[in-house]
Amino acid sequence: MDKIIISRTDSIGDVILTLPLCVWLKKQFPQTELVFLGRSYTKDIIACFDVVDTFLNFDDFSSLPTSERIARLKADCIIHVFPNREIAALSKKAKIPMRIGTAHRIFHLLTCNYRLNFSRKQSLLHESQLNFELLKPLGFNETPSFDSLFQSLNHFNIPTVSLPTEFSGIDLSNTIILHPKSQGSAVEWPLEKYIELAQVLVQQKKTVIFTGTENEGKEFSAILPVHPQIIDSSGKLNLKQLILLISSCEALVACSTGPYHIAGISGIKAIGLFSPRKPIHPGRWRALGDKSAALVFDSSCSNCKKGKACSCIENISVQSVLSAINEAH
Repeated sequence: MDKIIISRTDSIGDVILTLPLCVWLKKQFPQTELVFLGRSYTKDIIACFDVVDTFLNFDDFSSLPTSERIARLKADCIIHVFPNREIAALSKKAKIPMRIGTAHRIFHLLTCNYRLNFSRKQSLLHESQLNFELLKPLGFNETPSFDSLFQSLNHFNIPTVSLPTEFSGIDLSNTIILHPKSQGSAVEWPLEKYIELAQVLVQQKKTVIFTGTENEGKEFSAILPVHPQIIDSSGKLNLKQLILLISSCEALVACSTGPYHIAGISGIKAIGLFSPRKPIHPGRWRALGDKSAALVFDSSCSNCKKGKACSCIENISVQSVLSAINEAH
């Protein structure tokens, strides 16, 4: 194996949960060039991870002729962690000898020569554990324990960048980040509860920083309490700065989002707020890291057990989140 491509062209959290798979591959094939095929917005995540040798940006492919796209995918093996029809077709045209993917995509019948039959939606396993199912053609035979995956944290290096001047003078080690939105990727805890949590935290002499994109900030900036220890950073940080900020703070509270997973792999207290419904339950999407925690209101919620849309996450109390912040290792 001279070159192995890991293809995961979806979101930040999903990419982070693919990193343990990369650690295993590098241990088994230390001389192999490990290439991560992803999107522009995850490039800075992969840049922090010393196990991956090369980042291949799928967003650059659209402007290239087909022959060039095929040439860039020349490798000994490609693992389609996130199925993508175009990449699967190109990898076959590139004549990659090992093309590994799930058997649950029809287009893989024609494009992959190793197809693994397992279900993500109905599984109780963690997403990062499920990724290892795709390594069976390479000799992996035993599902790793969730705790054993934390070794990937040792390979995550915080970027050397500068934060905006408004963060100077803040004791970040005594700061809690609240990330209330998810760009529609998760069931969210109510904004008013984040605000109530912020007010209690500043009473406890904590600094609170709200994070989010510029568009997300439009949903909450105007209703944040005016207080010198409550800071709105929405739309003010690039991804490298966000990684640095998160890694420097005491804790982060969010639903199942990229920043929650950044907090986990950065080694700080990562408090995730979840619905217990499959396939979005914390058993599958909890952040990596021994300081991560995942809260649900009722693990036996009848609606969630039936797979129905449910807002029980809204009933998670502010006090339970405070307790999680104080109790996390």
